[in-house]
Amino acid sequence: MNRFKTFYLNLKATLSAPWKAYRAKAPLASFITGRILTMLVLLFLLGFALFALMELAPGDIVDQMMTQQLMSSTEGEGGKSGAAGIGGSNGTQDKNFSNEQMNQLRAELGLDKPFYVQYFKWLKRVIVHHDLGTSLISKAPVSFLIRSRLWNSVLLNLISLVFITIFSFAFGVFFSSKAGTRLDLGATFFALFFHAFPGILLLILFQLFASISGLFPVTAYPDFAFHDAPMKFTFSYMHHVFLPLFASFLGGLGGTMRMIRATMLDQMGMPYIFALRARGISEKRVYLNHAFRNTLNPYITGSANLLASLFSGSLVLEIIFAYPGIGRLMYEAVLQEDINLVLANSMFISALVLVGMVISDILLAIVDPRIRYSAE
Repeated sequence: MNRFKTFYLNLKATLSAPWKAYRAKAPLASFITGRILTMLVLLFLLGFALFALMELAPGDIVDQMMTQQLMSSTEGEGGKSGAAGIGGSNGTQDKNFSNEQMNQLRAELGLDKPFYVQYFKWLKRVIVHHDLGTSLISKAPVSFLIRSRLWNSVLLNLISLVFITIFSFAFGVFFSSKAGTRLDLGATFFALFFHAFPGILLLILFQLFASISGLFPVTAYPDFAFHDAPMKFTFSYMHHVFLPLFASFLGGLGGTMRMIRATMLDQMGMPYIFALRARGISEKRVYLNHAFRNTLNPYITGSANLLASLFSGSLVLEIIFAYPGIGRLMYEAVLQEDINLVLANSMFISALVLVGMVISDILLAIVDPRIRYSAE
């Protein structure tokens, strides 16, 4: 037992020696490398878990195909079916897949293998051939389906993130200077109210408002392509997307504004603020040049979580307002049990969130010179 322990410690020291030397030579670069490796491990485990969950779900894509064929056959022959044909068994077997056909189709799609075998085959295809596979329903390449929807979701979430950032800092700094006043109490109440208000209910209420008033469309995307009329599409897009964006803005503004306000109030009580005021520095410079800069740290840390919440919230937004984004694509793929599309969508969104977290850590090191990633 002691010899095994000694061998394990020696092996661990031998393998970790290059990494320790790398950390000592380049602490920030080693930190980034470590975060990227951690991100890859998390993506691997996420994909494995997704394949396992899809395996546990009742039915599979073959059952979906059989159901669709039965429905199309029933609709096509609805006018020709007599009373005897509806209740009888004649023709039922022709509409239905036989067990042999279903098993053969599962074998062709690779669904007869255990989920971990399917996952490693998919992983090998992605890494070696850079191929995300083909949608089992539409037969279109998964990469094409994601590209066709990705820009819509990214644009929607980036617009929301920019407006939330600008107004959160503006309101947070302003109301921190009015702390304790009726204006500050009212703003804090409304910020807390919208932060706690269910996002899905707010979206439904906005859609009802659009339907009753007729001032805004009930869908969030124009019914014509951008290349048909670029200028008209831009204004039409702004009109269509205003209400869902406003709902997303209200939900994200409350928590972020309260965080920045609380950070500003905390900074204004620090000793260095009293020292700056004692030197005769104007209140405007104290707020904007000194206290404001220290509010960037918690915001950058929380921005990755904010981006993740926006992407997860856009799933509900895209479904309710019929917005052609990646969240709605994921919803449709889950309903149809299109495992290739579900996995690629989930991995892609998770990779975006994890990359955002790594970028936020790098920005923290740039903004705050006190942060150092040492080899300790």
